[in-house]
Amino acid sequence: MNKFYLIILFIFFTIVTNAQLKGIEVNVKTIEELSVKVIKFYPNPATSVINFEFIQPVQKDYTLQVYNFVGKKVYELFSVSQKTIIPLGEFYRGVYIFQLRDKGGRIVESGKFQVAK
Repeated sequence: MNKFYLIILFIFFTIVTNAQLKGIEVNVKTIEELSVKVIKFYPNPATSVINFEFIQPVQKDYTLQVYNFVGKKVYELFSVSQKTIIPLGEFYRGVYIFQLRDKGGRIVESGKFQVAK
């Protein structure tokens, strides 16, 4: 009789574990789908300009914000185009963070680049 209960428990835990693993696979796939890049930027490190290019058609209501490494906003562009060039004449040497935001203020993509002068 004890073997019967052990077999039933084993089958139950096997089914539950398989169901949980399938859920994990879906979550991993969802994370991979979310990590698709919207924008590429170059050169990195940059000296005089940095180029931002959209891989897919751009929405005109996106905002591009650039922050220095201590979190101060140093640049903001309210209407981006398919290829956006930011002059770096006023930027100091260092690491900068960019955020691409939609019209609701949600971050679509972010990244960092380096200015080397």
